[in-house]
Amino acid sequence: MIPNKSTYFRIFRFSYIVIVTLLALIGIIFVSVCTSMYKAQRLNELQDTGDLFINCIREEYKTDGKIDSKDIYTIHAALIKEKNVEAFIYDADGKCLVSPEDYELQLTGKFNLSREVKKPEPLSEDFRKKLEDGKMLELDKHSYSNNEPRLTYGRRILFKTDESGIPVRMYAVFYGLTGDISSYVLKISCIYAVIAIFAAIISYLLIRRKFRKLENYEKEFLKVASMYAKGDFSEKISTEVDGNVKEIAEYVNALAADVEAGEETSKTFIANVSHELRTPITTIGGFVDGILDGTIPKNKQSEYLILVSKEMKRLKILISSMLNMTKFENGSMRPNFREANITDLVVQTVLMFEKKIEVKSLNIVGLDGNRLIVNIDTDLMQQVIYNLVENAVKFVDVGGTLSFRFDKNEEWYEIGIKNTGEGLRDSEIPQVFDRFYKTDSSRGKDTTGLGLGLSISRKIVHLHRGHIVVKSVYGEYTEFIIQLPIESKE
Repeated sequence: MIPNKSTYFRIFRFSYIVIVTLLALIGIIFVSVCTSMYKAQRLNELQDTGDLFINCIREEYKTDGKIDSKDIYTIHAALIKEKNVEAFIYDADGKCLVSPEDYELQLTGKFNLSREVKKPEPLSEDFRKKLEDGKMLELDKHSYSNNEPRLTYGRRILFKTDESGIPVRMYAVFYGLTGDISSYVLKISCIYAVIAIFAAIISYLLIRRKFRKLENYEKEFLKVASMYAKGDFSEKISTEVDGNVKEIAEYVNALAADVEAGEETSKTFIANVSHELRTPITTIGGFVDGILDGTIPKNKQSEYLILVSKEMKRLKILISSMLNMTKFENGSMRPNFREANITDLVVQTVLMFEKKIEVKSLNIVGLDGNRLIVNIDTDLMQQVIYNLVENAVKFVDVGGTLSFRFDKNEEWYEIGIKNTGEGLRDSEIPQVFDRFYKTDSSRGKDTTGLGLGLSISRKIVHLHRGHIVVKSVYGEYTEFIIQLPIESKE
């Protein structure tokens, strides 16, 4: 039996009770229908036998003018022997004229009844009234015996005389044994009981097998789920099941994978934040301690205080960037959309890097392209453009080219920012938008960057229902493309 701790135990028990109950109800209906059909058949046979006997009486009465002849009793005896039917003939006043107990007197030596026959009483007035109203064909429990019900068939008989023509009224009542009906019911019940027991056993075995499988799956599900609760994601819940349970298992596995990835990301995030915070704090602490203990001479203190100020700004930017990342991830950032000329926004942002562009002798191409009017949050989108232009200026080769393009198709506005230079390796492209990620080559060139700019930029573009993608050929160029939907909605 399935242990009652299992969730499926009550379902199994309920299902089996329902099956057994249905088998019992079907059995009751089946036996009742079969019994009714058999009883109807026996009543019809009794009626046919009774009508045959009545026809014989009519012929005898028509010939001899009486109904108690030896032939009638002979026929009556044959009915008892062959059909187990007892016939009673009553006159109009209910007095019995012919009954089985008259056999010994009329047919001495020919028939000896094996059972004692009760001496019939006069036919009651109520009974006669029933026969006056029509034929009677039923299982009667009172007219013949209070202890043993009999199949009963009764009808009124009218005989016409030759002299007066006034019909003579008589009543014929026939009783059949019900023992064979009881035997039939017992036989049918036993046959159905055997079939029902066999069906119940087969049902039990099949259902138990199915629920045993489900129970084992439930145990495995519980085991793996408890491992997930403890932070152990080394195993996965099996999905080799049918129906909604399979989808539930897939969702739980996906959720566990997300939690596992989230934990790894959180660990990496904490490690990166700790590293990024430790660097400026260590620098600031070292410079301040040097000033306080006199290690740094007074004539150089202003120079070191400037460095401390830069590190403080870097620390402020780091904290601000992390706060923005938190707002993006928890959904508290709400863009303020309005129509703006994003081409002019790019031009204004590029002008902020005018000195660095001159230092590197860069060529600028494409700023005179199409003017795109887009529904955006200008402050957030300028932050994206600033990050992309800053990266492009930072990693472009000296004397290289910065290219800008502004295109529109049926689905997107596209803003491309491209720089010549070292470019990205294929293995680096999928990671450029990860938090705190820096390529190996950029670590030497970008000592002040935090590795959050591109990650924040992607979050902002996603808030605009858009995409940001990167294309790069190592040793040639890198291009970032902002895609914003034509019908931008908040």
